[in-house]
Amino acid sequence: MSWRVIAHGDQVWHVDAVAERRANTAAWQLVLSFRAASEPHAGRRSFWTPYPLEATSKSSLFIQAERISDAALSQLLAERLA
Repeated sequence: MSWRVIAHGDQVWHVDAVAERRANTAAWQLVLSFRAASEPHAGRRSFWTPYPLEATSKSSLFIQAERISDAALSQLLAERLA
């Protein structure tokens, strides 16, 4: 199940959020996965992209992520697809 489902143009995209922490850092960074829902599995368009959101705990990061609007996700998607 996707964390969020958004529409962009004539496509539906599934968005998942994960927390990533690089070695020797205290902060967790939000990374988003975008997958086009309407394309066949073999040719499904997908990509990962970092989101400018950090926190010292995973739970805090995901609480902040819940405040991201669908419009902000659509804008990030549009920028990535351009």
